[in-house]
Amino acid sequence: MIVDDSVFIRGILSNWLSESADLRVVATHANGRRAVDDVLKSQPDVIILDLEMPEMDGLTALPLILEKKPNTVVLVASTLTRRGAEVSMKAMSLGAADYVPKPDAGRGISAADEFRRDLTAKVRSLGQRVRRRGGLPRVTAAAAAAAHAAPAAAPASVRPVAERSAVERAAPATSALLQKKVNDKRRPYSMAPVSILAVGSSTGGPQALTRLFTDIGPNIGSVPVVIVQHMPATFTAILAEHVGRAAGRPAAEGVDGEVLKPGHIYIAPGGKHMLLEKVGADKVIRLNDGPPVNFCKPAVDPMFDTVAELYGRNVLSVVLTGMGSDGAKGAGRIADAGGSVIAQDEETSVVWGMPGATVQLGNASEVLSIGEIGRKVSRLLTGGRA
Repeated sequence: MIVDDSVFIRGILSNWLSESADLRVVATHANGRRAVDDVLKSQPDVIILDLEMPEMDGLTALPLILEKKPNTVVLVASTLTRRGAEVSMKAMSLGAADYVPKPDAGRGISAADEFRRDLTAKVRSLGQRVRRRGGLPRVTAAAAAAAHAAPAAAPASVRPVAERSAVERAAPATSALLQKKVNDKRRPYSMAPVSILAVGSSTGGPQALTRLFTDIGPNIGSVPVVIVQHMPATFTAILAEHVGRAAGRPAAEGVDGEVLKPGHIYIAPGGKHMLLEKVGADKVIRLNDGPPVNFCKPAVDPMFDTVAELYGRNVLSVVLTGMGSDGAKGAGRIADAGGSVIAQDEETSVVWGMPGATVQLGNASEVLSIGEIGRKVSRLLTGGRA
């Protein structure tokens, strides 16, 4: 389903998506009210939802859609502005699975082509996840408690559906076969103390990062934290603010030449790779304007490579939800250097691309749900054993 007040946008998105044999547009609507009224009749797997519309905007419609049909995935579309980024982050906190930034008209055809590829890939990936699981049914109280219980948050079963992430609306148990494969290929945890926490994420990452840093914020005072989230400029600045609030720690986009400080969170700015370099006794941030890596800029692999080089067995890294395989090879370099790698599990990932690739390459020390990751990271940061 496509929901946008522009007849031109509805038409062009419909044409683009309909050109893919595995995708079908079941409905288009000009405002959120019509989408809410039609969602049960049209039964979409994925909804592309504009956030600024007359009569009923996307933020108002989103929780109503998820209340009516929780077994769907909502992809919000927003402008590449600060307000667009802020509203997108709000939408994801209300249950949207991901976002797509609308192209800047000033960038011409290349921006439109990039948007088209991004949109189609996300719709396909999110839709396949829904179909593979037969939808995203409401999780039972018992399953919610087992999969998501944490001191920092009430179980999903007792929170309004509008406050739950797409992940929390469905979290089936990890299959015994998958867990056996993971255990067979597991890399050992490092026995050395943690000196840096490095995190990579993409689709579904903002929600996962917020959950993770809510859990671990009190325990990161002794190490710097570096994060690569696949996002454009402006969005990464807003993400840093959200992560900082969740953690109760200083957080900002990394600045070239900035010295890493314990207890500070550094997020790769959109459109730049963020690397680390040793200068004298200090570790500093280096921003790189080179070509995309794994079709991403910023990319996780370049950061993981330099983290492994500088910190070796003192690295603790986490690969969270995301499309593609970015971070999987870099995680291998961290593991080869003696560091530790935690991958988010399939059940709590919006898309199990990046963590799945890390696991399949045999580069993970452990595979955990997003709630379990917070507890494990906190234990390792405070001197506990794996």
